[in-house]
Amino acid sequence: MEQKELEGAIEGILFAAGEPVGVERLCLALETDRATIDQACGRMADRYRYERRGIRLLRLDTSYQLCSAPEFAHVIRRALEGRRPARLSQTALEVLAIVAYYQPITRADVDRIRGVDSAYTMGVLQDRGLIEECGRLSVPGRPIQYRTTPVFLRSFGISTLDELPELPNVPAEERGTAPAGEEGP
Repeated sequence: MEQKELEGAIEGILFAAGEPVGVERLCLALETDRATIDQACGRMADRYRYERRGIRLLRLDTSYQLCSAPEFAHVIRRALEGRRPARLSQTALEVLAIVAYYQPITRADVDRIRGVDSAYTMGVLQDRGLIEECGRLSVPGRPIQYRTTPVFLRSFGISTLDELPELPNVPAEERGTAPAGEEGP
């Protein structure tokens, strides 16, 4: 498949999907290797940005997605005003930040960090697809562990959790580990 045809096929797949599509799925569908897909997507993303197009091609960890260009957000918002999702409360942002930085994490650990019950807020974040269950801790009671989702990455415009800003006053070796010395799944 020639370059222009490959890029057109990728663009069509991503547009039709409307959500992130894994690189491996693209490789299978287009019968090509990962390096070729990554190169094609990189060229497309650069071209969309350079030409100031209304869409962007985002890489989200091991998947790609088409989305609208941030510089056109104000007109897109105005055109789609009735479809605007509800904003997250300060409490929801706080819980989401805790999950993002300390995942995998249990609700009890989130409660311990915040000092208040977070059950309702974690339910809201799950309903919005920003966090998900990712296993159970191997301790009595087997509490559920949570992590962020690709929707979280897309919503905050980042490709991987490594792009999160450093936490102030927290040593790098403690970032990304569950509090109280608990281990992941």
